[in-house]
This record gives sequence, C-alpha cells and structure tokens, in this order.
Amino acid sequence: MLAWYDAHRRHLPWRAGPGERADPYHVFLSEIMLQQTTVKAVIPYFGAFLARWPTVRHLAAAPLEEVLSQWAGLGYYARARNLHACAKAVSARHAGRFPDDEAALLELPGIGPYTAAAISAIAFGRKASPVDGNIERVVARLFAVAEPLPGAKPAIRALAAALVPDWRPGDFAQAMMDLGATICTPRSPACGICPLMDDCAARAQGDPARFPEKAAKAEKPERAGTAFLAVRADGAVLLRSRPEKGLLGGMTEVPSTPWEPKGKAGDALPHAPLAAPWRPLPGAVRHVFTHFALELAVWRADLPATAAAPAGMRFVLPRDFDREALPSVMRKLLAHGRAI
Repeated sequence: MLAWYDAHRRHLPWRAGPGERADPYHVFLSEIMLQQTTVKAVIPYFGAFLARWPTVRHLAAAPLEEVLSQWAGLGYYARARNLHACAKAVSARHAGRFPDDEAALLELPGIGPYTAAAISAIAFGRKASPVDGNIERVVARLFAVAEPLPGAKPAIRALAAALVPDWRPGDFAQAMMDLGATICTPRSPACGICPLMDDCAARAQGDPARFPEKAAKAEKPERAGTAFLAVRADGAVLLRSRPEKGLLGGMTEVPSTPWEPKGKAGDALPHAPLAAPWRPLPGAVRHVFTHFALELAVWRADLPATAAAPAGMRFVLPRDFDREALPSVMRKLLAHGRAI
C-alpha cells in the first residue's frame, strides 16, 4: 500500500510529502472541511481560510461572524462553529499547539474519533486508525463485511485498526483514503489496478460494488414556511441573524415563519417582520438539509429607501451580501425574489 501511495499520492494542499508529517492545524482544518464535502469543493475554502487565519491562534482570535461568513456556501454550518470553538480551546488550553494523542484531542470541542485519529496519525505519526467513508468502503470490500451499515461500523473500525502498520501510519491512512477516492469507488471500482486486489474478499465473490451493504433509508420529512423578503427602493434587503444554537446557528437569514411540518403551518402574516404591502411570489424555494427537506413560500414587500429596520434586524445592500454569513438556502431565496 505504501509503495502504491508513494507512486500515486494525490497532491493536496494540506498534505506533506511521503514520510513527512503534516502541520496539525492543516490536518484539523482540512478534515473538518472534508466532512460531507468533496475535495474539489474544499480546496478553495482551505486556501482562503489559511490566507486569512494562518495559524490556529489567528482563527481563535477571529469573531465567529467572520468565520461563518468565510464558510458560507460550504454547508453543514455546525462544522464552522465547531472549528472556531476548537481553535479557541487549543489556544486557551494548549498554548496554541494541538495535543499529539487521540485521548487529549477527543477532549476538544468539535473533534470526534475520526478527526482525532486523523490528526494523531497524519500530523504526529501515531498508530491511529481514522475511518472516513472511503476507508469504510475499502475495508468493507476487503473483508466482504455482510452486515449492513450503520450497524457494521464498529466491526469495520476494528478491522481497519488491525491493518495499520507501525511504520508511516499517517501515510497509510492517507493511502487508504486515496484508494477509496480514486480506485475503490462506490460504483464501478477499478479492481484491475487495485494494490489490494489479490486480498479482496469482495472481488473474489465477483461483486465488489455490492459492499458495503446499506440499510434502507427512510424518507426525509418535509417542512414548510414563509419567508418575508422586504426590499427597499435602494435595493437593500431586510436580514437578521439566527440564534447561535440550532440549525444554521449564527448565520444570516431572511425573516420567516417557523419551519413547521408540511401541512401544519398556520397563518403566515402574523410572523411578518413589519407592516407592509406583502404580496406572494409565484413558485417556492426548495432546499434539502441533512435530516429534512424544506419548502419556503416567498412574500415580497417593496419599501421606500427611508424604511428603518425593526429591532434586531438590518437592511443590507446586495454589494455587502458577501460580508454576511448567508447559507445556500438564503441565497436561493434571494435569487428567487430577485433581490440578487
């Protein structure tokens, strides 16, 4: 595996050379960003974060609002809040240096078993076994694990840990990640060029793409609401910040009704942020979150340029939207209402 990795290693901006140890801050930042997100999407964000906050101390000193704004568009915004909280903890508890073992890393906010193992192995050369989706797939096929996910996860983690060598464990972890990303892919794995093909039980069975087995997914529940798009004559849009805790915590939003189960929402107008000539726009905005799908009706009001924002809200000009932590669903909404 290591010989294959040295010959086929993906040159990603957060990696050190073969046999070298990566900067723990780079590993931490990249692994948090890569959760549920592709390498292609992460690379520009990773570069932008490092340019703005080159060390964990710089990130810890940044206001959360700036971090959320820089993160906007990458999705799963709890990761950005965890990233910031962890940076502050590393700065306060460990003088700006990441601890070098899994147990101490797990005590930091926002760091779970996978990220702790990745930092420990890749940055500090510890014999640790991070198991992401790619490694999970490789191991499930290598041993033809028949139990469906997610129930098979403990067994897969144990099997993965048994494979980790004493020598270059960080490179081995990255080799397994690359193998899953480039060869042992979810569909049509390239078994003929896989360095593990002779040992793969799933290949021997003739149907490697069958693994890992997955339990049937339940349908996502549907929620609905109404968003109130207030636009002044100068183009400024009424916005507010969401509560710090909960879905999209601390992000910027267009005021709306609560997002209720579809079919149970009441009258929308009592939730309007101000008295205005509201009119419903045709169509709706749909967005899929991890645990539910959302459909938002959009009502728009056109106001004079002198209109003042209610308490706790603000009018923001389109040229300043990039300074706001606007998640994808809100950018969709603004585009639907033709405010951008």
